[in-house]
Amino acid sequence: MRAAVRDRLLDRHRGTLEDALSCADAVAAGWDGPTTADRTEVVGPYHATLERAGLLRSLVAALSDSVAAAGGDLAARPVPDVPFLAVAGHGVVLRGSMEAGRVVVTLGVFEVDPYRRGGSLPEALAVEVRGQ
Repeated sequence: MRAAVRDRLLDRHRGTLEDALSCADAVAAGWDGPTTADRTEVVGPYHATLERAGLLRSLVAALSDSVAAAGGDLAARPVPDVPFLAVAGHGVVLRGSMEAGRVVVTLGVFEVDPYRRGGSLPEALAVEVRGQ
């Protein structure tokens, strides 16, 4: 199940995921060096950059498709905000509840302690299907 979700994301939503990685590059380019210890230079700027790029809705659409690939339907209509989409210190987390469990997709664009720009696809993409 996890592999089917991951394959669907990489096949149908690679452009969105790559664009989200490019937004992380832009955020990291604004730091005074290759790393930062200040979370405020990561989370808020990354969220704002994703929003300016018009990617928040595209990421939520990828979540809906992920749940479908897991054989489910979202329990509620997703919005580009918590609990469906969260921008964290390590990147974007998408969560979709369905009758049989939950799909959690993480796009890990930053490494933490100190913050630095992380990997690229496919390594940056983690998928969990819980409750199956």
